[in-house]
Amino acid sequence: MKTFIELVKTRYSVRDYMDKPVEEDKLQYVLECGRLAPSAANYQPWHILVIRDPAIREKLGLTYKRPWFLQAPVVLVICGDHPAAWKRADGKDHTDIDVSIIIDHMTLAAAEQGLGTCWICNFDAALCMELLRLPEHIEPIAYLPIGYPAVSNDDNPRHLKRKTKNEIIHYESF
Repeated sequence: MKTFIELVKTRYSVRDYMDKPVEEDKLQYVLECGRLAPSAANYQPWHILVIRDPAIREKLGLTYKRPWFLQAPVVLVICGDHPAAWKRADGKDHTDIDVSIIIDHMTLAAAEQGLGTCWICNFDAALCMELLRLPEHIEPIAYLPIGYPAVSNDDNPRHLKRKTKNEIIHYESF
């Protein structure tokens, strides 16, 4: 079993998927890891739509026009429920933060299972809402395609380009 740091280092944004279904037990494991993610005040302001039907995935392709997107056998549409989210005293809504945490849990759980994902935010959210008939208060925040990577992370070293610790970590003051 990989250590956490090894898992983090091997996870990458997959943009080429094998034509192979995701086993139900692996999908359920990923979803359960997301369900258990922490959220502000434990409000859990999220919903996940599991899209496996090729016809519905094809429709989602209209909202994000990249050919590789349709290769993944499963697409999770992770949504936020803003009215259900915790708000800080100054009014800051934590929906996006909470949804980010659940997505991060699921990307790492998928990597642990030998699956690949790619966090997608650059899609037509209004069209997604229409196609999936989402309630007005539910915002589609990200897509998470899931499948078996067709190439290894060694073929895409972009994920290894990181800022140095000195560029991002500050002690006691900025």
